Amino acid sequence: MVDPMTRHFFQAAGIVPGMRVLDVGSGAGHVALLAAEMVGDRGEVVGVDRAPEALVAARARAESRSARHVTFLEGDPAEMKFDRPFDAVIGRYVLMFQDDSSAMLRKLAAHVRPGGAIVFHEPDWDGARSFPPAPTYDRCCGWIVETLRVLGNETRMGKKLHATFVAAGLAAPTMGLEAFIGGGAKGAEGLTLIADLVETMLPAMERARVATAAEAGLETLAARMIHEAVANDSVIVGRYEIGAWCRL
Repeated sequence: MVDPMTRHFFQAAGIVPGMRVLDVGSGAGHVALLAAEMVGDRGEVVGVDRAPEALVAARARAESRSARHVTFLEGDPAEMKFDRPFDAVIGRYVLMFQDDSSAMLRKLAAHVRPGGAIVFHEPDWDGARSFPPAPTYDRCCGWIVETLRVLGNETRMGKKLHATFVAAGLAAPTMGLEAFIGGGAKGAEGLTLIADLVETMLPAMERARVATAAEAGLETLAARMIHEAVANDSVIVGRYEIGAWCRL
């Protein structure tokens, strides 16, 4: 559901076939492989992440797709040296986890050739809501936001991209906003994704004393949210997905 939004931002930023692209915070490789589709076999994608276990998954995913023009490296992309500049630096859900996102962006810009692009896709949880209220969905979003805040992550990074780019010494970025929205049963996809995210984050939620496994009730969480949305005829709006991009 998120990949089409990311693709729209990358297309608007000018990611085209033949480009050499640096993907920052690659994780399991989803964004790098999306970029690989966009740049084609004549292009190149280098994905970088600090977590070796994530890179194992990324390399396996690339191999399964025969994506030979994608390479994954371990390290801090802001501090690494490369043999030649990139046409673009890209990232999704990366700046929200940084202590100083502007400082990181400033260093990443050094990897981009003159005229190249920088584009980031970040969330803004202020957008998540339901109307009429779907209480379990709203409560889950609240748990997620509070847990991210306790962990020191930025839950409104999307809205802060403009200021982050400018503080990094870059041009004021062009921006775009997309979001999931669906009424009643058509909200099921978004609700299922939130249930999955609660499951992923539950250990952190419990450590932060935000929510317990008993409160979450993971086995029935998605079904309960969907039932509420249908019963209340609620419109489910997901977090804002915000892209920002500029040229050097």
